[in-house]
Amino acid sequence: MRGFIQEEQIIPFLKDGLTLMVGGFLANGSPEELISIVIESNVKDLTIVCNDGGFVVKGCGRVIALGRVKKLIASHIGTNPEVGRLMNEGSLEVELVPQGTLAERIRAHGAGLGGILTPTGLKTVVDKGKQIITLNGIEYLLEEPIKADIALLGGAIGDEFGNLRYRGTMRNFNPIMAMAADLTIAEVSKVEKELDPEMVITPHPLVDYILVGGHHHG
Repeated sequence: MRGFIQEEQIIPFLKDGLTLMVGGFLANGSPEELISIVIESNVKDLTIVCNDGGFVVKGCGRVIALGRVKKLIASHIGTNPEVGRLMNEGSLEVELVPQGTLAERIRAHGAGLGGILTPTGLKTVVDKGKQIITLNGIEYLLEEPIKADIALLGGAIGDEFGNLRYRGTMRNFNPIMAMAADLTIAEVSKVEKELDPEMVITPHPLVDYILVGGHHHG
């Protein structure tokens, strides 16, 4: 870990056109304060990779609702009516990815893989334009890895070294996103002196900066 960071130190990292991975599952485990900083920075033309479109007032959906996102890569958008509206009017591109495939594509980049093979989505709109590989007589889609410029993680408790553990189901997509971005910033609700190594989910070499906040997570 490079160190603990304040809001004003994060804004210089945020540029128009970035690809952001945002942790959370229906906003559970979302880094709400980091999302607020993205909004305050006024960056636009973002690509966001998230499990879902969040809500208009919570999660990454707050950024989408402001028209700052040009593309969303997610597995579900039904909780945020603004995603559907913007998609239908042509101002937001949405790439829907089956949830397990989304997780594996993110993990694949972190693991240095060239892609994953999955039968999920064959003979549906999901396979449009994708390579199909036959292995042992079974057809698979070749799904390519997903990476990001910055990963924004939430739902975490950290220690002074930058190790992270997660609060129950807030774990969700956060650990794999930490592996798949050039820069990882984690929002933590609490900092302990040293986490029990057996409890560490995201080790400190995968975390660049920590923002202490997240008290709204309870």
